[in-house]
Amino acid sequence: MIGDLVRHLFPRRVREADLSLTYTFCLGGLAFTSFLVLATTGLLLLFYYSPAPGTAYASIVFLEQEVPGGAFLRSLHRFASHALLVLLALHTLRVILTGAFLRPRKLNWLVGCTLLALCVFEAYTGYLLPFDQLAFWATQTGMELLRQMPLGESARALLVPDQVGGPLTLLRFYALHVALVPMAVLALTMLHFFVIRRQRGLLPWL
Repeated sequence: MIGDLVRHLFPRRVREADLSLTYTFCLGGLAFTSFLVLATTGLLLLFYYSPAPGTAYASIVFLEQEVPGGAFLRSLHRFASHALLVLLALHTLRVILTGAFLRPRKLNWLVGCTLLALCVFEAYTGYLLPFDQLAFWATQTGMELLRQMPLGESARALLVPDQVGGPLTLLRFYALHVALVPMAVLALTMLHFFVIRRQRGLLPWL
């Protein structure tokens, strides 16, 4: 799948008709570009962020006020996150309107829907990390809403073992945001590209 990912991003040959923006609007490629920006900026943010209740907010303040370019870096990370969700939503809408979710592309449709759900969850886990009042109460509200869903109480207990402002909860959100969910998103993205190539998708000459 890694090889297909590289070949999908850097194809040997592309038909002129497949370069038309009016067909796919390059929404999938733009979304993946946003993901790469998120990964790069997030990696740089790791050098300054401290995942502990007593130091998380202070590390954000230090990043924005003391680190050269720190405020720009964090703003770019936030903007890329918003862009990724908007682009994925538009990409999903395009697939629905063009009927690209029908057979034989049903498997890729399911993979894409899972990717969308994972990216929304990734954004949610990152919301708590600044550990300011907005982050605390937004996460608290989300966890109360989760309780109303089927198996929501068990999911909440897994995500919030102590309390929303507790050290273990922050650590779990941090681990999910910087490692587990991004790895799952990258793996499903490679699977997404792999299936496209195997089905000869939009680029039958690749």
